[in-house]
Amino acid sequence: MIRFQRIGRKNDPAFRMAVLPKTAGPKAGKYIDLVGTYNPKTKVMTANADRIKDWVAKGAQLSPSLSNLLVSKGIIEGTISSSVVSKKNLEKNVAKNKAAEEEAAQKAAEAAAAPVAEAVVEEAPAEAPEVVETPEEIVPAPEEAPVEAPAEEAAA
Repeated sequence: MIRFQRIGRKNDPAFRMAVLPKTAGPKAGKYIDLVGTYNPKTKVMTANADRIKDWVAKGAQLSPSLSNLLVSKGIIEGTISSSVVSKKNLEKNVAKNKAAEEEAAQKAAEAAAAPVAEAVVEEAPAEAPEVVETPEEIVPAPEEAPVEAPAEEAAA
Protein backbone atom coordinates (compact mmCIF):
# COMPACT_ATOMS: atom_id res chain seq x y z
CA MET A 1 0.00 0.00 0.00
CA ILE A 2 1.24 3.49 -0.79
CA ARG A 3 0.38 5.95 1.96
CA PHE A 4 1.59 8.87 4.01
CA GLN A 5 4.06 8.27 6.83
CA ARG A 6 4.36 11.20 9.21
CA ILE A 7 7.76 12.63 9.95
CA GLY A 8 8.73 15.98 11.43
CA ARG A 9 8.40 17.68 14.76
CA LYS A 10 5.35 18.32 16.88
CA ASN A 11 3.10 20.95 15.23
CA ASP A 12 5.30 20.85 12.12
CA PRO A 13 4.07 17.90 10.07
CA ALA A 14 5.80 16.51 7.04
CA PHE A 15 4.98 13.26 5.30
CA ARG A 16 6.78 10.57 3.35
CA MET A 17 4.96 8.84 0.52
CA ALA A 18 6.02 5.32 1.34
CA VAL A 19 5.23 1.87 0.04
CA LEU A 20 4.40 -0.28 3.07
CA PRO A 21 2.74 -3.63 3.65
CA LYS A 22 -0.94 -3.04 4.36
CA THR A 23 -0.63 -4.61 7.80
CA ALA A 24 2.28 -2.38 8.85
CA GLY A 25 1.42 0.60 11.03
CA PRO A 26 1.70 4.06 9.54
CA LYS A 27 4.31 5.10 12.09
CA ALA A 28 6.50 2.06 11.51
CA GLY A 29 9.97 3.19 10.50
CA LYS A 30 10.46 0.51 7.88
CA TYR A 31 9.18 0.88 4.36
CA ILE A 32 9.72 -0.96 1.09
CA ASP A 33 10.17 2.07 -1.15
CA LEU A 34 10.15 5.85 -0.67
CA VAL A 35 8.34 7.47 -3.61
CA GLY A 36 8.06 11.09 -2.44
CA THR A 37 7.51 13.63 0.33
CA TYR A 38 4.87 16.24 1.14
CA ASN A 39 4.84 19.23 3.47
CA PRO A 40 1.25 20.41 4.06
CA LYS A 41 2.27 23.77 5.55
CA THR A 42 4.36 24.92 2.60
CA LYS A 43 2.51 22.71 0.06
CA VAL A 44 5.88 21.51 -1.24
CA MET A 45 5.67 18.06 -2.78
CA THR A 46 8.28 15.85 -4.38
CA ALA A 47 7.01 12.70 -6.01
CA ASN A 48 8.54 10.17 -8.35
CA ALA A 49 5.58 9.65 -10.70
CA ASP A 50 7.19 6.74 -12.58
CA ARG A 51 7.78 4.70 -9.41
CA ILE A 52 4.26 5.47 -8.13
CA LYS A 53 2.73 4.28 -11.41
CA ASP A 54 4.96 1.18 -11.37
CA TRP A 55 3.82 0.25 -7.85
CA VAL A 56 0.17 0.83 -8.78
CA ALA A 57 0.67 -1.38 -11.85
CA LYS A 58 2.08 -4.09 -9.55
CA GLY A 59 -1.11 -3.93 -7.48
CA ALA A 60 -0.26 -1.46 -4.73
CA GLN A 61 -3.27 0.50 -3.49
CA LEU A 62 -3.17 4.22 -2.76
CA SER A 63 -4.54 5.56 0.50
CA PRO A 64 -7.53 7.89 -0.05
CA SER A 65 -5.64 10.98 1.17
CA LEU A 66 -2.62 10.29 -1.00
CA SER A 67 -4.82 9.47 -3.97
CA ASN A 68 -6.64 12.81 -3.64
CA LEU A 69 -3.33 14.69 -3.48
CA LEU A 70 -1.88 12.92 -6.53
CA VAL A 71 -5.07 13.48 -8.55
CA SER A 72 -5.15 17.19 -7.65
CA LYS A 73 -1.48 17.58 -8.68
CA GLY A 74 -2.12 15.72 -11.95
CA ILE A 75 0.29 12.85 -11.29
CA ILE A 76 -2.40 10.19 -11.66
CA GLU A 77 -5.82 10.25 -13.28
CA GLY A 78 -9.04 9.72 -11.38
CA THR A 79 -11.60 11.49 -9.26
CA ILE A 80 -11.17 13.09 -5.87
CA SER A 81 -12.88 11.11 -3.13
CA SER A 82 -14.96 13.02 -0.61
CA SER A 83 -14.89 10.17 1.89
CA VAL A 84 -11.59 11.26 3.46
CA VAL A 85 -12.27 12.56 6.97
CA SER A 86 -9.76 13.52 9.63
CA LYS A 87 -10.01 11.81 13.00
CA LYS A 88 -10.84 15.13 14.69
CA ASN A 89 -13.82 15.72 12.44
CA LEU A 90 -14.99 12.12 12.35
CA GLU A 91 -17.15 12.37 15.49
CA LYS A 92 -18.61 15.71 14.37
CA ASN A 93 -19.42 14.32 10.94
CA VAL A 94 -20.98 11.17 12.40
CA ALA A 95 -23.26 13.29 14.61
CA LYS A 96 -24.22 15.54 11.67
CA ASN A 97 -24.91 12.52 9.46
CA LYS A 98 -27.13 10.95 12.12
CA ALA A 99 -29.13 14.16 12.49
CA ALA A 100 -29.47 14.50 8.71
CA GLU A 101 -30.60 10.87 8.38
CA GLU A 102 -33.18 11.31 11.14
CA GLU A 103 -34.57 14.45 9.47
CA ALA A 104 -34.69 12.70 6.11
CA ALA A 105 -36.48 9.72 7.63
CA GLN A 106 -39.00 11.99 9.35
CA LYS A 107 -39.68 13.93 6.13
CA ALA A 108 -40.04 10.67 4.21
CA ALA A 109 -42.52 9.38 6.79
CA GLU A 110 -44.53 12.62 6.58
CA ALA A 111 -44.46 12.53 2.80
CA ALA A 112 -45.58 8.90 2.79
CA ALA A 113 -48.43 9.64 5.23
CA ALA A 114 -49.76 12.66 3.28
CA PRO A 115 -50.56 10.84 -0.01
CA VAL A 116 -52.24 8.02 1.92
CA ALA A 117 -54.58 10.49 3.64
CA GLU A 118 -55.40 12.18 0.32
CA ALA A 119 -56.00 8.82 -1.32
CA VAL A 120 -58.44 7.81 1.43
CA VAL A 121 -60.40 11.05 1.00
CA GLU A 122 -60.53 10.64 -2.76
CA GLU A 123 -61.43 6.97 -2.68
CA ALA A 124 -64.14 7.22 -0.02
CA PRO A 125 -66.88 8.69 -2.30
CA ALA A 126 -66.05 6.24 -5.07
CA GLU A 127 -66.42 3.26 -2.73
CA ALA A 128 -69.68 4.41 -1.12
CA PRO A 129 -72.63 2.24 -2.22
CA GLU A 130 -75.18 3.98 -4.37
CA VAL A 131 -78.63 4.33 -2.82
CA VAL A 132 -81.36 3.74 -5.34
CA GLU A 133 -84.84 4.50 -4.16
CA THR A 134 -87.67 2.58 -5.64
CA PRO A 135 -91.20 4.03 -5.82
CA GLU A 136 -92.37 1.70 -3.03
CA GLU A 137 -89.79 3.09 -0.60
CA ILE A 138 -90.54 6.71 -1.33
CA VAL A 139 -92.57 8.14 1.49
CA PRO A 140 -94.03 11.57 0.91
CA ALA A 141 -92.72 14.16 3.30
CA PRO A 142 -95.32 15.79 5.50
CA GLU A 143 -96.31 19.19 4.26
CA GLU A 144 -94.86 21.94 6.30
CA ALA A 145 -96.56 25.21 6.81
CA PRO A 146 -94.67 28.07 5.26
CA VAL A 147 -92.70 29.94 7.88
CA GLU A 148 -93.28 33.32 6.25
CA ALA A 149 -97.08 33.05 6.17
CA PRO A 150 -97.63 33.56 9.90
CA ALA A 151 -95.18 36.47 9.89
CA GLU A 152 -97.23 38.18 7.15
CA GLU A 153 -100.45 37.67 9.11
CA ALA A 154 -98.85 39.16 12.22
CA ALA A 155 -97.68 42.21 10.29
CA ALA A 156 -101.11 42.81 8.74
